[in-house]
Amino acid sequence: MATDSIQARGAIVRSAGARAIIEDFLVDPPGAGEILVRMVTSGICHTDLHAKLGNFGTEFPYLLGHEAIGIVERVGEGVTAPSVGDRVGLTWRAPCGRCRFCAAGNPVYCAKPVVAAPRMRTSDGLTLGRVLGLGTFCTHAVVAAAQAIPAAVDLAPEATCLIGCSVATGAGSALYAAGVTAGSRVAVFGCGAVGINVILGARLANASRIVAVDVAPRKLEWATQFGATDVVDARESDPVKQIRALVGGVDYAFEAIGLPETLTQAMSSCDLGGVCVMIGLPAPKAMVTFPLAKFFYGRCTLRATFYGDCLPSRDFPLFEDLYRRKKLPLDDLVTHRVSLDDVEEAFGAMERGETLRSVIVFP
Repeated sequence: MATDSIQARGAIVRSAGARAIIEDFLVDPPGAGEILVRMVTSGICHTDLHAKLGNFGTEFPYLLGHEAIGIVERVGEGVTAPSVGDRVGLTWRAPCGRCRFCAAGNPVYCAKPVVAAPRMRTSDGLTLGRVLGLGTFCTHAVVAAAQAIPAAVDLAPEATCLIGCSVATGAGSALYAAGVTAGSRVAVFGCGAVGINVILGARLANASRIVAVDVAPRKLEWATQFGATDVVDARESDPVKQIRALVGGVDYAFEAIGLPETLTQAMSSCDLGGVCVMIGLPAPKAMVTFPLAKFFYGRCTLRATFYGDCLPSRDFPLFEDLYRRKKLPLDDLVTHRVSLDDVEEAFGAMERGETLRSVIVFP
């Protein structure tokens, strides 16, 4: 045991499907290229729920969380930036700069994103897995220095923490993964926090029609609030037929759920030569079936994206500036502010469709 380990407190799930329990745990000091971060805010993302349920990763016990703003409290050997006292936003995809994709100038495909060594363990000695290599539902965590992006101190951390996942993934999918063009028609399947950010990204790209698709009336209301021009309630009838009746097919379709059925619908909603972007996290054994002739003659492009093809060092400051200039209404995405002790209840609200983003605010 490191002699200068500290005690922290966080939301830990011990096995797939178990409740998230708030426990004390131990944090060893940061090693070379690492930093110790005290959390300020952390968004509660659907990916954390997937991890909790055992649908994403097997490294139990898990320290949940991956969307956060924090303050640097200690730096390891060789770290020149950030510095102690800096406010930082955390990213789960920090390109390594050395793999064959980074070397070829494609860091969004980095094969070995930088993460800290496992330096956090339970009080009974078990090494903690960390959702997406972070673990932010806690008071303190060790992360790689490369995972910490300078964050503006004049902006609300409840809002800017969302840049770390839902904003980068959603808005980035529209702006980078798809490259939505001005005047185009867009459909967004799934209007949770990521889907809403796709809508915001499509607005920034000046799409002419943005069709929001969901089965939850409240989410369709949110979609309209954030800029959807049309809504489709998928419970009423075939959403593809509804989309085609509204706009005659779309140039860009986004699937932000991760289900074979909705991915098939998103592909089918594309007009000739359309682009379908898969964002939603699929279950490990999920399979999709699609008529090859339809794919061939429709000349649709299907692609998946991690993180909306964002580069955190480039895009976190960009999204902060858009928020500052009121081009990204991030405050309105925060529907609930909760304490660390409220994590399990926040997951319940998420599953019931009552929230866009619950954000943990640490004392």
